[in-house]
Amino acid sequence: MPDQQANPTLPKAPTGIEGFDDLTYGGLPAGRPSLICGAAGCGKTLFATTFLVNGATRFDEPGVFMSFEERADDLAANVASLGYDLDGLVAAGKLAIDHVRVERSEIEETGEYDLEGLFIRLGFAVDSIGAKRVVLDTIETLFAGFTDPSLLRAELRRLFGWIKERGLTAVITGERGEGQLTRQGLEEYVSDCVVLLDNRVEDQITTRRLRVVKYRGSSHGTNEYPFLIDHEGISVLPVTSAELDYAVPGGVLSTGIAGLDTMLGPGGFHRGSSILISGQAGTGKTMLASSLVDAACRRGERCLVFAFEESGDQIIRNARSLGLDLDQHVAAGRLRFEAARPSLFGLETHLARMHRDLDQFRPQVVVIDPISALRGSASILQATLLRMIDLIKARGITAVFTTLRGDGSLMRDDDLGVSSLMDAWIKLQNLEANGERTRTLYVMKARGMSHSNQIREFLMSTGGIRLVDAYIGAAGVLTGTARLIQETQEKAVSELRLRETERSLRDVARRRSAIERQIEELRAGLDAAQDEEERLRAEDRLRAARVEAERQELTARRSAAE
Repeated sequence: MPDQQANPTLPKAPTGIEGFDDLTYGGLPAGRPSLICGAAGCGKTLFATTFLVNGATRFDEPGVFMSFEERADDLAANVASLGYDLDGLVAAGKLAIDHVRVERSEIEETGEYDLEGLFIRLGFAVDSIGAKRVVLDTIETLFAGFTDPSLLRAELRRLFGWIKERGLTAVITGERGEGQLTRQGLEEYVSDCVVLLDNRVEDQITTRRLRVVKYRGSSHGTNEYPFLIDHEGISVLPVTSAELDYAVPGGVLSTGIAGLDTMLGPGGFHRGSSILISGQAGTGKTMLASSLVDAACRRGERCLVFAFEESGDQIIRNARSLGLDLDQHVAAGRLRFEAARPSLFGLETHLARMHRDLDQFRPQVVVIDPISALRGSASILQATLLRMIDLIKARGITAVFTTLRGDGSLMRDDDLGVSSLMDAWIKLQNLEANGERTRTLYVMKARGMSHSNQIREFLMSTGGIRLVDAYIGAAGVLTGTARLIQETQEKAVSELRLRETERSLRDVARRRSAIERQIEELRAGLDAAQDEEERLRAEDRLRAARVEAERQELTARRSAAE
């Protein structure tokens, strides 16, 4: 969108049409006529009706709808499917509908022919309800009988001047002309605001676009903007800003897969990130995204899934094979599926629907599955995806994109890959070896965090998704059965080594026991030798004492004999 005015001074009347008031910075010029032009089927009458209904119900501005083609009953029936109760507004005095029958065969230009009768009729309707808004649908029918260009120009200027004098905010619809905005080529010059509606068909797909051609006294968006008409009315998708000034939310989002969280430094992805899951068919992209959605819903967060290949019920059914009950989250209002074939709408219409759904549901996590299903030229696809990413990032939403391409590109034969637009990229790949196919997972990139650069085997079962470390050794990287065989062989070798170690330990224990017995025997012999030594020493001391006693006794006897 263009840069917004700092201090807009022109009074404006909001239309209440989502997106349109944003690109015009407030709505249509108040008290002035605006021209809504386009070919048949573009939505001119619906735009004008929405302008009046919103004015009466939301902005307390009664309105007058003067139709030159549709009768009041037909007009009320046509917009009833959108929830517009025109009859109720008429009964409440907030809306007046006047059908002016104009037949070309009954029109004759004579004398001073003018629109004075129309002014009287319109003025009476305005005064009867105190109208602030007026719609004239369509102006070509009113001037169908005029053949004098000068008279036509004069009456057009009179009509627009009369509207300004009464201070009415008017919407005048006009049919697209050949090589000019309207058939007469005059209305766009006297209107203060001109909005061109276009219903374009490309590759058998219709896309509605809106462009503000001019807006006197105010800046406005100058690009073409896709707009959507469905059961909820009109919504316009403003082109996102080229400035990368969106705020970055804090926190980490767990994937719900323990093995994947451990591969990411913070234990998950940064909130508000754009995550790409790429891989060939059958690698588990949708189921990986479903696991992330299930984890987010279990935390109480709202998730929105845009599916382009499968219905919501089919995804729910397939997720049950992993033990995921997504149906309970849908019933709780935390999960919503928006499924549509890519060929049902053009790229810009898909973008407009996404814009409306994001604003209504306000999710914390969004899944687009897959972006490779979208059709268009590489440059248009990349531009659409860039706007899609900006649309989501500006709201601080974590987005998960899946793509069928293993290299992260949108098409096989282009070099405009989308991986560079993503904050994180998970690559799923099938490895074929030994007659089997094994799923593997890589974390190719993750901005703002450390992450594992190793391959993981990707297993899906009724217990959920589990990541297994691949075998890395002298034989290379092995997965699947080859990994199991190698692990079995290593386990057998380990068990053999264990048995040999245990046998050696038993031999050592036996030798140790024998040596300990020998030591005990030697220790017993040593003790006996010590005892024998003590006995001999005691006997020797006793003998010496006896000899000494006998010598003393002999000495004593000699002394007595003398």
